Amino acid sequence: MRPGSHTNYLAGYPEQLVQNARELIGQGRLAAMLLRKYPSAHGVRTDKALYDYMTRIKQEFLRNAERLNRVAYDSNLHVVNRALGLHSGISRTQGARLKACREIRIAALFKDAPPEFLRMIAVHELAHFREHEHNRAFYQFCTHMEPEYLKLEFEVRAYLSYLAEGGSPLWGNATGQA
Repeated sequence: MRPGSHTNYLAGYPEQLVQNARELIGQGRLAAMLLRKYPSAHGVRTDKALYDYMTRIKQEFLRNAERLNRVAYDSNLHVVNRALGLHSGISRTQGARLKACREIRIAALFKDAPPEFLRMIAVHELAHFREHEHNRAFYQFCTHMEPEYLKLEFEVRAYLSYLAEGGSPLWGNATGQA
């Protein structure tokens, strides 16, 4: 991405927060701050482990919601298009029955991210089971499932802005961590 494009990730936030994030990125301090706050990557490495992880969260907060059919890391999801994850419901006809398939895909970039970032994205995608639109009820449900949701979402977006400005990934294989 071209320099200055980080405003796409931070659009809609108060100007003071955006300015602070821009300054941290410009001064090269955002990476150190994030690494200090989130020192290591999560251990959810495979699609099966991701499915189990998402199912546990779903069972805790959305017990009666439809079953998850598939959860996977997706290298075709590009955060350039502002897609961190994707929730889809597909209806298929099987004989006289209508069967719904629920699928969640998470950008492969988050395979090497702190556990807090993965949880924020998981909570976001699971909240779509209850609320389809990004409205007030949606964000209230996200903060019900993860009380730090709003702060984490901003930090994920600041991290994406850092990457868009040419920064190197901070966790996982790129830095030698597991």
